[in-house]
Order: sequence, then C-alpha cells, then structure tokens
Amino acid sequence: MGLSLSNYVVTEAGFGADLGAEKFLNIKSQFANLNPKCVVLVATIRALRHHGGATKDAYNTPDLERVTLGFKNLEKHIENIRKFNIEPVGAINSFSTDSDEEVTFVIDTFARLGVEAVLSEGWAKGGEGMIDLAKAVVNVVDNKASQYKPLYNWSSPVTDKIEIIAKEIYGAKNVEYSKLAQLNLRRINRLGFNDFAICMAKTQKSFSDDENLIGRPENFTVTVR
Repeated sequence: MGLSLSNYVVTEAGFGADLGAEKFLNIKSQFANLNPKCVVLVATIRALRHHGGATKDAYNTPDLERVTLGFKNLEKHIENIRKFNIEPVGAINSFSTDSDEEVTFVIDTFARLGVEAVLSEGWAKGGEGMIDLAKAVVNVVDNKASQYKPLYNWSSPVTDKIEIIAKEIYGAKNVEYSKLAQLNLRRINRLGFNDFAICMAKTQKSFSDDENLIGRPENFTVTVR
C-alpha cells in the first residue's frame, strides 16, 4: 500500500541486520517482488562499547578504545548488506553519554568504508533531528541505488540455504545438525517442502549462536537444533 501511495517507503525490517534484514531481504523482498534501494543501519555508541568488550557497568562510559574494537561488528553488518547489492547508510542513534570523539570516530570509519553516516537525534529533537538522515537516504536512492539481489534461490536444497545464511551472514565456519534436526530435514524432503525460504532464529546478541561471542567472531560452528 505504501509503495502505491508514496515516493519513499520506510519500513523496519526487525532487530539486527543479521536477523531482521536477512529475513526481509531473502524472504519478504523475494516473495513480494520488492526492490529495496537503501538500508539504514542503526547503531549506538553504547552497543559498540559492548562489542568492544566493555562490561555492563561501563556501557555508558565513553571509551574510544572499546568503540574502535566494537566497530568490527558493524563492519560485518555493512559487508552483509552489500552482499545483497544494496548500499547502506549509517544512523548513529544519539545518547547523551556519547562523546564527540567517539561519534567522530564512527562517522569517519563509516566514511573510510564508503558509507555515509549521520547522527540520528530523533529522540531529542523529533523530526528536525532526522533531517540529515533523510537526506542521506535520498542521496543513496538517487545516486547509488541498484537492483537488489537475494542471497539464495528458494529452490536450492534446504541445507544449502541454511549454510549460506550461517556462513555468509553470520560468518560461521561450519553448520552442525542435531539428531532431531536431521530427522526433520528428512521429513521436509519427504513432504516436498524444499522450495521454501529459510527463517532462522538465534540470539540477537552475537553473529554466532552463542550470545557470549561478541564483536566479529570467527571459526565458530552454528548448531541447528
């Protein structure tokens, strides 16, 4: 309905580009024949401190070293969005505990990766605080937008689709299946349900299926239960 009424339609895909965006792009966009032109990656300095190893009692304490380490997590999200042939825009959701030094570092690091990032101040300033973000999105749509491509074809084998998500989006090295999962895979094959999209559920706290693996974990195994 929105696409039939407006020049620009903005929707929230759901939390986490490895979760909500992956599902929106691989499932919804394919099924509804959508062509998303831009993805807004919303990030907080607080979350970057967390992924840089800050303890919970230090989440609100400025720490450029932690933010620098934590940016590896955000860099993986940027790479993931580009795998769909879409350019992202960075939106730094502003908190009063953010230091100017941290914000500048994040914007500059986005820029070195070829991504425009802006301070998102909607909480404090309402619509006025979002104007820069709106302009950045329009700039991508007008000048950088291309034809999006899904990461997998629905007709591929179920295990192939699972492994593409786990390895390409999460960064896993391997995928293992529990005995129950193996039983269900055989049942899926027998019933002819192979040609469906894959809707994966895991923790939102890590790229892996272990919430304690912060930042950008590598060489991990995803276990499908």
